[in-house]
Amino acid sequence: MAEIRRFPVLRHLRADTVSHVLQYRRARSMRSGVGLSFWFNPMTDSIAEIPVDDRELHLLLHARSNDFQDVTIQGMVTYRASSPEELARRLDFSIDLGVGSWRSEPLEQLGSMLSQMAQEHALAYAIARPIQALLAEGVMPIRDVIEKALQTAPALAQMGVEIVTARISAIKPSAELEKALEAPTRERIKQDADEAAYARRATAVQNERAIAENEMQNRIELARREHALFAQQGENARRQAHDAADAAKIAAEAKAERISVIEGARTLLERERLDFLRTIDPAQLVALAAREFAVKVSAIEHFNVTPDLLALLKDGLGGHALPG
Repeated sequence: MAEIRRFPVLRHLRADTVSHVLQYRRARSMRSGVGLSFWFNPMTDSIAEIPVDDRELHLLLHARSNDFQDVTIQGMVTYRASSPEELARRLDFSIDLGVGSWRSEPLEQLGSMLSQMAQEHALAYAIARPIQALLAEGVMPIRDVIEKALQTAPALAQMGVEIVTARISAIKPSAELEKALEAPTRERIKQDADEAAYARRATAVQNERAIAENEMQNRIELARREHALFAQQGENARRQAHDAADAAKIAAEAKAERISVIEGARTLLERERLDFLRTIDPAQLVALAAREFAVKVSAIEHFNVTPDLLALLKDGLGGHALPG
């Protein structure tokens, strides 16, 4: 607001840089500008102060859909005075020359008018749609409708008001309707959660089954390998026994063959010896026997000559006289 200093006759006004000041004297415009500072006579002058900065107006709109459901629309409209002189002619922005405040509430009047215009367009938008479509579309369509309608409104342009932007933050149904609309979604979410839990349990059961089957397969494989190992060990033992038996058989056959060869050689030698002995002279045979006897006998203590021995010697010598 403007700052006013009191002096005995005159007063001094200093306005902010975002305030457009209009000074009138006897129905004539004396000054018009932003951020002015000047002396004035409170007895003859009247002053109006119009803010030219961007102003924000909070909106709380109520509408009804074509299926008779109430919705609340929350948003904000940003506006500014594009023509302060025209706006001052349409609304009372005059200030108290003693304290510098507005004599009335022009911004409240302007905000009420903007709210009513936004309310009108919000109602027109909502009444053409069912509640579910209205909620599904979201805030952007209704924001565009309200912003375009206010920016192109002839009444605002004639007043010197410019709409900078419009924002819609939420579209909410009544509490009962909101609960009713949320119920299917909650139930679907619960069903999805239950299905996820069932799927998780089924997956766990399948995993446990797979683990049990894997363990069983491992045990079966171990048993099969143990059986194969025992069979291989038995086969190895049998093979070793067969090899040992074959080796023993071969050794026995070799030994028997060796003995047979040796005995055959001995038999052949003995046969040849007997054949040889049959061919030699008896006297020589006796001489050989005596020599063999002498070789094997180390000492003779007694030697008995019997008639049988003499007869044998006689028969062996064929009637030949023994040598003296």
